Amino acid sequence: MMTLPSEPSPRARRPRNPLSALARFLGRHEWLMRLAPAIILVESFMRRWTGNRLSLVGIAGLPSVQITVPGRRTGIPRTTALLAVPLDDGFVVTGSNWGRAKTPAWAWNLGAVGRAEVHVGARIETMRVDRVSEAERAQYWADIVYYWPGYEMEQRLAPGRRFPMFHLRTDSDAHASGRRAQGAAPVGEGTDGGGDRAAPTGHRPQGKRPA
Repeated sequence: MMTLPSEPSPRARRPRNPLSALARFLGRHEWLMRLAPAIILVESFMRRWTGNRLSLVGIAGLPSVQITVPGRRTGIPRTTALLAVPLDDGFVVTGSNWGRAKTPAWAWNLGAVGRAEVHVGARIETMRVDRVSEAERAQYWADIVYYWPGYEMEQRLAPGRRFPMFHLRTDSDAHASGRRAQGAAPVGEGTDGGGDRAAPTGHRPQGKRPA
């Protein structure tokens, strides 16, 4: 069993939007996990309709990102929208998968690359992907639970799985592109809870396919 620090580090933050307090309260309850399909549908529609400028998590004052990386097997770009815990030099995303037993496909894909295209609102930039090591894990976990307490509940729902965590850092070797996201991408497969609050979107061929 992982030993956690008693306090989050100074870099840890909490959302300031008043609605985020309600979202964080609801996020601690298991019944919310059963609403995942409806949340995914509404989230995807909002992102597509507004060109990624509006989302459910955004309304609640919670930051989210869309990450685009090639599928490990197909090489086809896959885009997934995720709740992102902000840090001074980037974000942390977590493969909680709504407390399900399996690690989400996006986490396997992200773990296989060194950089990812990250959409933050209507902007797109390239960020470095660092998987959180076992030595760092306890402190990162304390920081992200401080931000989104629902992670603890989701971990209880999946006791046999360690949620992968990734630090997306501003990459000094790759500039922010400054491009505006063009509309919204088609809806993709699956989604996660907690660290993966939003629905995956984009770059999806017709029919079922491997990651």
